[in-house]
Amino acid sequence: MSAFIYEWNPKMIEKSFKKIKNKIYEKKMNVSCTSKKSKVVFILSIIVSVFWVMGQSFNVYYFAVVGAIFEILWLPMIALLIILPIVSLIYLVKEKFNLKSLFLYSFLILTAAFLYISLRN
Repeated sequence: MSAFIYEWNPKMIEKSFKKIKNKIYEKKMNVSCTSKKSKVVFILSIIVSVFWVMGQSFNVYYFAVVGAIFEILWLPMIALLIILPIVSLIYLVKEKFNLKSLFLYSFLILTAAFLYISLRN
């Protein structure tokens, strides 16, 4: 019976609580700031924005190869221009509008690109 009796060591309990608290804190930080989804959405939003701004600013048909690449990619890029802000907004709401989130910045980048495309002409 004496093998099942444990001594109450306050220092040991305090260390275990600190470990649990640190693990919870690390999980919160990983979900909001450095998740793989947020990085992918952010990089895709930059690529889509650059594609459309370049397409509006320069004559992409001056060189035939560049025009052909532009023609091949315009449909996926317009789909991403519509889908990515919605996905970013959904994840931003799930993260409770965290200002450190990459979803916020990808949403702002895509909104700026959409406004540039709309107001340019």
